[in-house]
Amino acid sequence: MNGWLMRTLLGRIGGLALTLFLASVVIFSALLLTPGDPIAALAGGAKPTPELVAQIRAEYHLDDPIWARYLQWLGGVLTGDFGRSFVYQTDVLGLIAPRFAVTLQLVLLTVVMILIAGVGSGILAATRGPAVDRAVGLLTALGMALPTFVVAILLIWVFAKSLGWFPVYGEGAPGLDRFWHLVLPAASLAVMFIAYISRVTRSSLVAQLHSEHVETARVRGIPRGRIFRVHVFRNAAPQILAISGTTIAGLFAAAAIAEQAFGLGGIGSLLTEAAARKDLPVVQLVSLLLVTIFVVLNAVADLVSALIDPDSVNAGRPA
Repeated sequence: MNGWLMRTLLGRIGGLALTLFLASVVIFSALLLTPGDPIAALAGGAKPTPELVAQIRAEYHLDDPIWARYLQWLGGVLTGDFGRSFVYQTDVLGLIAPRFAVTLQLVLLTVVMILIAGVGSGILAATRGPAVDRAVGLLTALGMALPTFVVAILLIWVFAKSLGWFPVYGEGAPGLDRFWHLVLPAASLAVMFIAYISRVTRSSLVAQLHSEHVETARVRGIPRGRIFRVHVFRNAAPQILAISGTTIAGLFAAAAIAEQAFGLGGIGSLLTEAAARKDLPVVQLVSLLLVTIFVVLNAVADLVSALIDPDSVNAGRPA
């Protein structure tokens, strides 16, 4: 690894740390400033007595300045103490961990669908002639126009209700049953992203296919397969990878829609429920977790793109 790439890596790690710090400040402050009284949630919906209110305020440091409460919360996060849920009265990490496993499995299955169908259809559109290109373009336009919850309803109606091939609700038991329960939610979540990745892949490949160095390779008699692998797909890969990284990172937040539609107990549905019930520790940790996943995956995608094509990094190098 050369010095320029090392400095780029260190710069991105520094930017990543700064982004996470600013995100933690925004998340903590914004949630404290939202309307609603967390004491109502802590009191379990009953009207609290003055003694109970005083006890809750002292236990959760509700009378401390915001900056003091932020430092206390950040210190807990950095040392593995994520607080207790106001509603469930249990450790937040223990509450989130099993739900995160469900969301992670849903996202991984969705990623497989997106990469296979999105990149595959993009390659077909770029290399198989105008008729295939128009057909893929029509399907991707339809896919990008359909919201996830509409796709979820259609999939439930066709493949769960009418054909009975897949279960309608729930995440099922771990193993093959879990996989079977996640197929329809993953498909509903993947459709829009498949269309997007397909269009990006097609555009990147078409640009490379019409480039000067590919024309030179054709004139030199290099086989078409080798031209596509070495001179076309390899050069288009960094852009496809960068867009795919951003897309995959966004799946964790977008998964909430599929989880609600199919009754999955993931962190998306937990975040929605916690926000409605003013369960601040849960909302804060889930939000911070989603932001961390997003920025880390983006940084990894940028780094991998730079390793595949160092010229993309050197393009910004000072002379």
